[in-house]
Amino acid sequence: MNLNHPSANQSKPAPAREEVQPSPAVRIAERTALVGFILYAIFAPHSIAGAEIALALVGLGWLARLLITRRTYIKRSALDLPICLFLGWTILSAIFSAEPRISLPKLQSIAVVFLFYLTQSILTKRTVILITVLMIVSGVAGVVASVVDLAGGRGVMIEELSTDSPFHELQMGKNDAVWRVNGKRISSTQEIDGAIRQSPAGERLPVSIIKQGEHGERPGFIVTDEMKARLTPSGIKSTGPTHRFRASGWTRHYETFSETLQILAQLALGLALAHLQRRNSRRKFIYLALAATALLTIGIVLAAMRTVLVALSIGATVIALRAARGRTRLIIAAVIALALAFGALAIWRTRTVGALKLEDHSASLRWQVAQVGLTRVGQHPVFGHGMDAVKNHWTEWGFPGTDMIHLHSTPLQIAFDRGLPALLLWLWIMAACWLMAARSEKLFRDLTDANRHGLLLGATGAIAGFFASSLVNYNFGDAEVALVFWWL
Repeated sequence: MNLNHPSANQSKPAPAREEVQPSPAVRIAERTALVGFILYAIFAPHSIAGAEIALALVGLGWLARLLITRRTYIKRSALDLPICLFLGWTILSAIFSAEPRISLPKLQSIAVVFLFYLTQSILTKRTVILITVLMIVSGVAGVVASVVDLAGGRGVMIEELSTDSPFHELQMGKNDAVWRVNGKRISSTQEIDGAIRQSPAGERLPVSIIKQGEHGERPGFIVTDEMKARLTPSGIKSTGPTHRFRASGWTRHYETFSETLQILAQLALGLALAHLQRRNSRRKFIYLALAATALLTIGIVLAAMRTVLVALSIGATVIALRAARGRTRLIIAAVIALALAFGALAIWRTRTVGALKLEDHSASLRWQVAQVGLTRVGQHPVFGHGMDAVKNHWTEWGFPGTDMIHLHSTPLQIAFDRGLPALLLWLWIMAACWLMAARSEKLFRDLTDANRHGLLLGATGAIAGFFASSLVNYNFGDAEVALVFWWL
């Protein structure tokens, strides 16, 4: 997070006794980019489409300023070399991929790294505080929406299925739920029946389900004229919605939602502790920052993500060790223990039997996929197999089942897709990111600027948590989470 970047107004030294003012065109370009960042902060925790549109506005403003001033306002950093090498190796891995026609188009995903440079080029020490606070508030709003969603329930819970119900094909039964049909949310059996009747015979109707607390996407069933003619085509008898599902805000991706909340919670905690250390800080701001941290933590608990809960605890511990002393450390430790306890309760209530002991199907499948992926790394250690090349070779390469998933580990996925050199470069990037944040935090620790210190303090915890989660989640490959990481 760049807190020292001068604005365009400050970049060129003014002649003596004369203040150089930016032209109206430059001011418009900078304000356009800033508006884009404001919109990005609002959309980032909820919508990749909204976030990308907002960042397109940022890019437009930056490009306009570049054409006018012929300056990028990008500073060199310790990340430049590992980033360039990592991007270069990724391009080589796509060229030498087992399926270059798949891997080469996938290169567009690496464009997220340019947010790092756009952020340091556009945002100043004042505007970065504004963007951070807006993103935290947006994340809190998503948590509130999740609580309302859980209270009201989601979809249609199955009480009983008729013998001719098409949902038998999806291996669904009592207490399972249907919450989206053909991409649209539903709240009654009448809506499901209506969707079936409106679909042309012979077409497959995709369905989103909740089975034992886990969300799933199913290709659905083929609609027939006989099915449409029935009194209740779905064959579902229901008593209402289900309340057993994982929080996801305004998205349907609880993994993405919880990973983003983890980063925002660390930033809110960092701001709270930095202000708490300074006598001249407003108590109201401290209470608001602590409340935001608590609400974001509740969102992570309700998402019932085991790995993100642990990552949150690791990041908060890093922050506490760097900034807290005595009783404050004990309080943070107690809150972490409480969050883990409630998280365990949420996992027990929401997810399948054995999830707490890692004895559920999800953990078993991850382990099997990771084992196969690890053995395949040795066969292509230099450039890997190529991004997404596995889609054409899932069974051939020995992966279990028919559902294609990623390897659920960023280091393993990078080594598998791009080779061991790419993994080493990624580790270099992670280490450089954390060291930059840690050294900067130490420099600002004794200064009066609580906001700058708080953001850097929060960044040390956020990066530590992101890395911890990446060991057993492919969060680096999640575009929404990766964008927030590079912005950070």
